[in-house]
Amino acid sequence: MAGSAPTTAIRSAMVRIAGGTFTMGSDQHYPEEAPARRVTVECFAIAPEPVTNREFAAFVRSTGYRTVAERPLDPAQFPGAPPENLHAGSMVFTGTSGPVDLRHLSQWWAWTPGAHWRRPVGPGSTIADRPDHPVVHVAHEDADAYAAWAGGRLPTEAEWEFAARGGLDGAEFTWGDDPERPGEPRANYWHGAFPWRADQGYGRTTPVGSFPPNGYGLHDTGGNVWEWTSDPYVDQASAHHCCAPEDETDTAVAQRVVKGGSFLCADSYCRRYRPAARRGQAIDTGMSHIGFRIAS
Repeated sequence: MAGSAPTTAIRSAMVRIAGGTFTMGSDQHYPEEAPARRVTVECFAIAPEPVTNREFAAFVRSTGYRTVAERPLDPAQFPGAPPENLHAGSMVFTGTSGPVDLRHLSQWWAWTPGAHWRRPVGPGSTIADRPDHPVVHVAHEDADAYAAWAGGRLPTEAEWEFAARGGLDGAEFTWGDDPERPGEPRANYWHGAFPWRADQGYGRTTPVGSFPPNGYGLHDTGGNVWEWTSDPYVDQASAHHCCAPEDETDTAVAQRVVKGGSFLCADSYCRRYRPAARRGQAIDTGMSHIGFRIAS
């Protein structure tokens, strides 16, 4: 891959985590988080924020990289698929016009030809007003490629959760056990009536660092975007796919763990903006609420 990596600049901004033993997972929430168990992680470093559009653009300029969502699809790899479906694109969230049955995710998710990291809601959209928002519509290999260019790697699930907890072992949220209080915003999760009416300032990604950091100085470890990790997701049988329609979740495709929840996590539907929360994501599919941060 052409281009030089800004290794020194990126690593100098990393937060050093001493490591230790903590309670990973939860027995109190969703089945895929169980069992709660004691896990030890070694010393590592992790970025204080998810990778932004500005940072990903620098990577693309330096290397000429094209994300999975931008590459033409090979009909031979999708036998029987209608030709109209064989267009490069990604999964885009679109709010509904009113209350809907929350069992049917396809009402607010749609495969959108032409959607990718530069066009987050499809053709005609832009990231010009979102330079400091987390990059989205990145598949696992896209995140891996950026991490390698930056001289790092994706964090393991255990590293990510340890860092997200910020030293609060066993706490429900990144800031403690008490829910967010009115007038004291803590994270970018869905405020309002999901999935059709978000409160002002919510319902989409926000610039990284818009909310208070956790005890380790890390931002957005709860909400804003789900984040890729390096770990395979192996609990597929019991998983509830809260964030992608069942017909878009191909269990034949390898999955990796994503962590942290997103701006679409609503208390009434998907209360996953917590350190223990996890789900599997197909490695070949980006979405408008999935990003990543790097570790080393």
